[in-house]
Amino acid sequence: MDNIPNIVRTDGFAVSLMDQFPWGILIVDENSRVYAMNDVFARTFHITRQSAIEKGIGNAVGCFSAMNHPEGCGHQEQCRTCEPRLLALTAFKTSQKQEAKVRLPLLIDGKLREVVMHLTATPFQHQEKQFVLLVVQSIKGLHSELPQQAFPGFQGMVGQSDKMQEVFDMVRQVSRTSAPVLIQGESGTGKELVALAIHNESPRASRHFVPFNCGALPEGLVESELFGHLRGAFTGSVRNKKGRFELADGGTLFLDEVGELSPPVQVKLLRVLQEGCFERLGDEHTTRIDVRIVSATNRKLEAEVAAGRFRKDLYYRLCVMPVTVPPLKERSDDVTLLARHFLTAYAEEYGFQTGELSPAARAVLTAYDWPGNVRELQNVVQYALVKSQGKTISPAHLPPAMLWNRTDFLIEKRDGAKLRKTDVIQALKEAGGNKKEAAKALGVSRSTLYRFFEKHEKDWKNSINN
Repeated sequence: MDNIPNIVRTDGFAVSLMDQFPWGILIVDENSRVYAMNDVFARTFHITRQSAIEKGIGNAVGCFSAMNHPEGCGHQEQCRTCEPRLLALTAFKTSQKQEAKVRLPLLIDGKLREVVMHLTATPFQHQEKQFVLLVVQSIKGLHSELPQQAFPGFQGMVGQSDKMQEVFDMVRQVSRTSAPVLIQGESGTGKELVALAIHNESPRASRHFVPFNCGALPEGLVESELFGHLRGAFTGSVRNKKGRFELADGGTLFLDEVGELSPPVQVKLLRVLQEGCFERLGDEHTTRIDVRIVSATNRKLEAEVAAGRFRKDLYYRLCVMPVTVPPLKERSDDVTLLARHFLTAYAEEYGFQTGELSPAARAVLTAYDWPGNVRELQNVVQYALVKSQGKTISPAHLPPAMLWNRTDFLIEKRDGAKLRKTDVIQALKEAGGNKKEAAKALGVSRSTLYRFFEKHEKDWKNSINN
């Protein structure tokens, strides 16, 4: 470690300068070991400089794969496809700046999160040694689990409707015990947030919260991911590996889409629930654990049981404490609140001033039936914010598909370009929502079509105020 770049490790001015930047900065060598970082990086990933220096990138930031291997970062099978590591290596090999949006599973304050980062890797040389400067320009997924409530809600969940108050009350009740909880609801309703709230409210809050999507992996890998394996247990298993149950010992294991589990895995899961023990693949030793199981599904498990696809005894073991999350169409009182919540978050991420929703836009959002639930609303708000560039969001900034069946929000009378609501709707449909192509089909300029929407916006505001 003789060639540590002292200019960023010991020079007070350089360290202070790095700390002034608004981005997280990390300096690594050609072996992906950390040599320096600024204060923003340390605070973002909830680590200290002393704990990270001279460690691999994964061990420094709490990568799930790195911490699940005795030799750490770079040795796990998943490290071969690790995007941050590959980005740094590419910068070394090409001697050129690299930029990408990367994903990394991180254990942050004992909770496993998939973090999405906009990362740049810039190579440089110091004292005849090569380094890469990693800059985290934006990040998503890291703080989503923190219960900082800028809007009405509970434990990171936003809502003030009667339906959500019932959910909040149920979370408080089930958190007092270690009984298994089954969370049911449509896709996109926020079932993982409910699971995390149960963990954070429980006596296990100081231990790990480990989520696992039961439908995200091929059937052959699910058992290994849940229960772990020994070296040589199957082709390609070159090292011992802990499963999610061991990682969650003392804490909470969240099994998302539990209805996707195969019959053999259902049997092993039932045994864990009954006896609190299991064996890794290829191991004769029985491992005992203390884990609280919270599961979720968008399927009707009662129907799956009746059809013979899900074990009845496992269903009753999982569904000791049922929690149902309502779809967004049943909590329309929360739509505007959620939209403002997402608008504030994305405006900060994209560097816009906090955007606003016009009365007409709020009316369209509230009237929509949201088949994709909260996840769809989140995407719509993101789309509208980018389209409006941080200005007040009007119906013209919303996805065209939301307006096709809302003829009452378009102007009835003809304007100077003789546009009719039915003509505009049909043109947008045929153009796949492309306003430029729709304007061409209507025989008007884009500015004329936008004035049409703006005129509707003014008329709607007047109707609201009068």
